[in-house]
Amino acid sequence: MTHGTRSEGPDGRHAVVVGGGLAGTTAALALADAGVRVTLLEGRPRLGGLAFSFQRGELTIDNGQHVYLRCCTAYRWFLDRVEGAALAPLQDRLDVPVLDAARPAGRRLGRLRRDALPVPLHLGRSLAAYPHLSLADRARVGRAALALKGLDLADPALDTQDFGSWLAAHGQSARAVEALWDLVGVATLNAVAGDASLGLAAMVFKTGLLSDPGAADIGWAHVPLGDLHDRLARKALDSAGVRTEVRTRVASVSGNGDGRWNVQVPGETLQADAVVLAVPQREAHDLLPDGALDAPERLLGIGTAPILNVHVVYDRKVLARPFFAALGSPVQWVFDRTAASGLRDGQYLALSQSAAQDEIDQPVAVLRERYLPELERLLPLTRGAEVKDFFVTRERTATFAPTPGVERLRPGARTKASGLYLAGAWTATGWPATMESAVRSGVGAADAVLDALGRPRPRHLFEFEEAA
Repeated sequence: MTHGTRSEGPDGRHAVVVGGGLAGTTAALALADAGVRVTLLEGRPRLGGLAFSFQRGELTIDNGQHVYLRCCTAYRWFLDRVEGAALAPLQDRLDVPVLDAARPAGRRLGRLRRDALPVPLHLGRSLAAYPHLSLADRARVGRAALALKGLDLADPALDTQDFGSWLAAHGQSARAVEALWDLVGVATLNAVAGDASLGLAAMVFKTGLLSDPGAADIGWAHVPLGDLHDRLARKALDSAGVRTEVRTRVASVSGNGDGRWNVQVPGETLQADAVVLAVPQREAHDLLPDGALDAPERLLGIGTAPILNVHVVYDRKVLARPFFAALGSPVQWVFDRTAASGLRDGQYLALSQSAAQDEIDQPVAVLRERYLPELERLLPLTRGAEVKDFFVTRERTATFAPTPGVERLRPGARTKASGLYLAGAWTATGWPATMESAVRSGVGAADAVLDALGRPRPRHLFEFEEAA
């Protein structure tokens, strides 16, 4: 970077965005689209935050499997904005294969899929035939779903309760929680029902399964995540005129007395009319100047939850479908990443293990002994296959922990310091820690900046809000 002090040029106001994950990239694009001069600073050598790729030999590996749903209108806007939507297509219709490995007679396949019928009938036939629940459990699931649909997401009391207790009070057996509610909830909330805020869980199920028939259709990247969140994002930022600096860690953010801000990085002080802190909550806490939030320690009260990803490369094809979910096994979700990684021979499976507090620090050898036999139970073709590679990636602070009470800790985009804003999946978006929440937070922060600067909102940016 150049040395000295840089302020705004003849093109007007200058905003600095700290953090190049999805939240920061979104904020930078939105502000640049509105005519604001933007500098984006990222400490790592790449953009993408916690949804990134890296090289392992000749393969390109995602740090973890990320999916989105049709109801994730903000993330879909992001994909469109970086011209990557075709690289991360949605299913035509929700279809989740669910394998139960605990049956005495061997594994059994069920499916969760929707019909072209209005809510809640769109899932009726699938649940009626779902082999992993008893007839009585299926009936009780329907009644609980209707009760869930009747909850008011704006009621703050929901955040004081845990989802597991609510499910038990509404007749849900331990089997129903395992085979349905946690099957979806653990993957989206990164917590089991008993550890999750009823408010966040209700938001997930009402929005994804009980709003629009197609809301839960699943999409995922058919290319490495780095292609979307780094390469295409960088191209879009460059085209929008954003100055992007990676390997640039911000040392401090401070007001300079005239309503503007100084952002200190190695060898340079940037001056800005607005600053967006799009970094994890603890980093935001450390950068916030005194008085910016009434109770900044609340940010430290927002816990984190880990995700473990297990990667296995076989010498042959062992899975015919693109993904499946598992019951009766430590395995949660398994995705085929062969084509996306660039593997030419054999098959590469990625296991996404959410709420992995008990396993996140286990040695690779221990995880290998646990998961390879489980895959043999679930996928018979693995029994004669050679394991060419086995490795794990660990995100110890993958998401904020969606515990009861967390919503009152999540701050909005605006701080008490004029010109200083917050973004990140952990801020008050109403969503759990997902790519959707991150993008929504970036839009919210950009909207707050534009409002303060008296700039009009780019019409195309906010169209997704109407679709949500």
